[in-house]
Amino acid sequence: MTKSKSPEFRPNEFVVYPAHGVGQIMSIEQQEIAGISLELFVISFEKDKMTLRVPTHKATEVGMRSLSTPEVVSQAMKTLKGKAKVKRAMWSRRAQEYEQKINSGDLIAIAEVVRDLHRSDDQREQSYSERQLYEAALERLTREVAAVSGADEVAAAKQVDEVLVGRAA
Repeated sequence: MTKSKSPEFRPNEFVVYPAHGVGQIMSIEQQEIAGISLELFVISFEKDKMTLRVPTHKATEVGMRSLSTPEVVSQAMKTLKGKAKVKRAMWSRRAQEYEQKINSGDLIAIAEVVRDLHRSDDQREQSYSERQLYEAALERLTREVAAVSGADEVAAAKQVDEVLVGRAA
């Protein structure tokens, strides 16, 4: 455990933590845990009212990454415009795949889940678990779109919704 490599993340920077979405690094602090001194990123997830501490040397290993580039966001929007690809596998298997994509932290994969689970008004009703997965993916997507574009989440949600509704037309 050498501390020679400086972390590539900085305080006040927005980052994506795969299991929780977009958060902001509040500080980098030293903490002694079980007799070992660790350097930790303190990440705040404002929307969830949660604070996460991630050891700096494990950050990239756990999949923490910087926000996507505007190019990746536009690629995700293109993905949303595509035709839904719903596999004919059992729902439990598909739900597992969707969950993995959501927790991967990959914006394109999250956009695929939103695209595949989106229902327009004239389509059949979603099951409870389908709706839960859809809303989780949609929230992750809109938060990152908002953080990248510098807009608020309402504007980002409107932008994503326009793409989804425009696809059906």
